[in-house]
Amino acid sequence: MVKHKPVENLGPPSNMEQIKEESDYLRGSLVESFADRITSSIPEEQTKILKFHGSYMQDDRDERYERKQKKLEPAYQFMIRVRLPGGVATPEQWLTMDELANTNGNGTLKLTTRQTFQLHGILKWNMKHTIQEMDKALMDTIAACGDVNRNVMCNASPYQSDIHEQVYQKSKEISAHLLPKTRAYHEIWLDEEKVQDSKETVEPIYGDLYLPRKFKIGVAVPPSNDIDVFSQDLGYIAIIENDELVGFNIAVGGGMGMTHGDTDTYPQLARVIGFCPADQVVEVAEKILTIQRDYGNRSERKNARFKYTVDRKGVNWVKKELNERLGWELQEARPYTFDHNGDRYGWIRGDGKWHLTLFIQNGRIKDHENCSLMTGLREIAKVHTGDFRLTPNQNLIISNVTDEKKDTIDNLVATFGLTDGSYNSALRRNSMACVALPTCGLAMAESERYLPSLIDKVEDILDETGLSDQEIVIRMSGCPNGCSRPALSEIGFIGKAPGKYNMYLGGGFKGERLNKLYRENIDEEEILNCLQPLLHEYAQQRDTDEPFGDYVIRAGYIAPVESGLDFHT
Repeated sequence: MVKHKPVENLGPPSNMEQIKEESDYLRGSLVESFADRITSSIPEEQTKILKFHGSYMQDDRDERYERKQKKLEPAYQFMIRVRLPGGVATPEQWLTMDELANTNGNGTLKLTTRQTFQLHGILKWNMKHTIQEMDKALMDTIAACGDVNRNVMCNASPYQSDIHEQVYQKSKEISAHLLPKTRAYHEIWLDEEKVQDSKETVEPIYGDLYLPRKFKIGVAVPPSNDIDVFSQDLGYIAIIENDELVGFNIAVGGGMGMTHGDTDTYPQLARVIGFCPADQVVEVAEKILTIQRDYGNRSERKNARFKYTVDRKGVNWVKKELNERLGWELQEARPYTFDHNGDRYGWIRGDGKWHLTLFIQNGRIKDHENCSLMTGLREIAKVHTGDFRLTPNQNLIISNVTDEKKDTIDNLVATFGLTDGSYNSALRRNSMACVALPTCGLAMAESERYLPSLIDKVEDILDETGLSDQEIVIRMSGCPNGCSRPALSEIGFIGKAPGKYNMYLGGGFKGERLNKLYRENIDEEEILNCLQPLLHEYAQQRDTDEPFGDYVIRAGYIAPVESGLDFHT
């Protein structure tokens, strides 16, 4: 049994540290809690352990008041998140998720900003069956949440499919290597016989307390920064020379979350510290994770992410510590260039196959009045012989389509009204929103349900100015945790209260720069009043190919933010 002893004493441990220590390696009392038929909830302490199993307990906040008036407990339900490295799923796995969404969930699928599936609306009594059905399709939810390494992201660009396969395999290797070793998940959900003496449990990487907070890894392939590599705790940037993958630049200390009103919290950009050959990425990932395990803040969870460890200790210290733990030194970082962080829509041919990128507004898969999205994708999955790739921008690639299947899939796309986004403005195609209300317990304002209607109104301004085809990255989050990565957008909104948002401007089009607060606590009318003159001026005065985020800085509306340490200044 590996006992964890923090190297630095930053204060008394938080309550979560005690919960993890007493959890018997993530077992807790989950078996007993889910067997309790008296309530549709589980005890709050057990929800903390449940996260390590890939699930959050939520309730429908739209129904809270009415249920309270009727003296009923909240409409408790569970969100389940799949661990899906690189966002690649088979047609069989897609059909499994579709069926579970319609039998055990709320009838929709959510494609997340970390390239995986989420099911919402799972009742307590259906949790075990849902996870077991996923297991039959070779999917699991282990470590999809919690103080561990989360779903490993990977470049999804189909026009680089040969390189994609290599980096995808690396993302799978990293994910598998950093999985917790406890058998708690298999015992609780898959009926594996329990280990009689948990003292035999060994967590060689995590130790008995796991990490101070969640840890996120992503692998980017230039020129596409679709995974927003600088938002990751650990980012890998593929270096391609003579059409071959030779290794990766390593970036450390990114992260999007913060707390309103607390200037000790902030989004941050990962910083490149060196290069390693391709066959050493797993070892590097493990050693960096152990640095965070040993030096991360276990006293104050708001300051427990790796970005705060890097800023507290210094980038040079992190590199020196990493070299010592590796027993060899990183090489100097190699040149690379990003030119966008969005998706490229429509059909693309690469590596002898076809790939179709569809626009999925905010990642929500459901049937609409004019688009039978869920039904159409179900029918495509029944005939597709390639795979599905969930993109970091919540879109979907029907990938590795054969010449023989292309017409069939094209006909299904047309029949069910699916779209590659060509009928939408460039702004909408570059939009992203988190789930927020009604299910996310952290949401302060709407996001997924509201951003499309706000874009409707902004599109009227774009039509006036002739900017409908101008790509501008716009993102919205219902709270400052930043799941939709709003701090990297050219126009960003973070929920402050119902109907009220902080508005940020000036993020980098390629995901290389943070934005900055422009207006605080404003409603829709104020948002539109701010954007109208800005967009008109941008249309008239922008330089050739100048992104909107660059323009508002050049025009003096906002200062550039190259480091999170300057985010609040």
